[in-house]
Amino acid sequence: MSAVEEHKPVEKRRALGRGLDSLLPSGPRMVPAAPTSAAGAATARTGMSEPHGAAAVRPPVIPAAVPEIVPPTSSAVTGEIAEIHAGREKTPTRAEAPAPHEIVEIPLDLIDENPYQTRRTFDAAALNELAESIKANGLAQPVVVRAGTNGRYVLVLGERRCRASKLAGKASVAAIVRQLGNEQAAEMTIVENLQRQDLNCLEQAQAFARLSQEFNLTQEQIGKRTGTSRESVANYMRLLKLPKAVLDLVGEGKLGFSEARVLLEATPYLEPAGIEEMAQNAIRLDWTVKDLKAQVNLLQNPARYEAQPKDKKAVDPNVRDAERRLRESLGMRVRVMAYQGNKGQIVIRYESLADFDRVLERLAGDN
Repeated sequence: MSAVEEHKPVEKRRALGRGLDSLLPSGPRMVPAAPTSAAGAATARTGMSEPHGAAAVRPPVIPAAVPEIVPPTSSAVTGEIAEIHAGREKTPTRAEAPAPHEIVEIPLDLIDENPYQTRRTFDAAALNELAESIKANGLAQPVVVRAGTNGRYVLVLGERRCRASKLAGKASVAAIVRQLGNEQAAEMTIVENLQRQDLNCLEQAQAFARLSQEFNLTQEQIGKRTGTSRESVANYMRLLKLPKAVLDLVGEGKLGFSEARVLLEATPYLEPAGIEEMAQNAIRLDWTVKDLKAQVNLLQNPARYEAQPKDKKAVDPNVRDAERRLRESLGMRVRVMAYQGNKGQIVIRYESLADFDRVLERLAGDN
């Protein structure tokens, strides 16, 4: 297979990561100080075929101090990540003339978690499947780490591979050591997650918010660095204004992005507990986005909503009769909405606390 053919999947998502030229150096950036003893910290990897032109595999040299980050040269992050996933590194240019990147074996217990990892949900079945593959065939793609402190490393790319390797009973993992700053590591992690397209909308919103808060990036800058429109970045970040209980439902996959955006429109009219109740009703009654939007419209402008002409063909006389009886009994505006599957909702609008107490007494049977 030619190099052009091998990179076709990456070309389909070229927009992702556009503007990230400054994210990764195009050559090796690990410039160690005087070598220090790293006995037991990493062992040379054996039995793995090397990419053409790569140097012999040997343990990484842990720098005595974190070296200065060399100003990056032009390179696209999607290409960098794709080549890492292919199990090899980009061939350096003659102008750079660095030694080829090395794939080394690093003990898993020396690799710390990625602090910028926003993914919180990992499919257990998929991890077990990957673990079985690693047992049978080894790890096809090395993970990417950066030097930490006290001879340790910090994971940048390869969360699933590390987890699956542990499940497979492996003590070490094939890795490429990179010199990356915090901002570069964060962006690289987020871009890889976006490429996988399996982040839920809460994880994506939290990823954008972290770039904004920790690195003082504007929504436009975040959009350019992740290949996302500024409007999309803004829409995701607004979701974080929802109550925590509702965000938990989004994170669990019980509510999607569209439902969350509609609930956001109700925040000026309801307390957090009311938003949560509406979200729970949407789940329990299996509301569509249109159903949920109707509820929010009722909050925003009830008079206009109720004054709109109704489709007489869709009006159930029994429903309208129930509305009339409740309205006469309570002395308040009542709306009964029937849904498919014998489901529905009764909305009672009260204008004062006295009205509320009267409804509560009637429903509780205190009279």
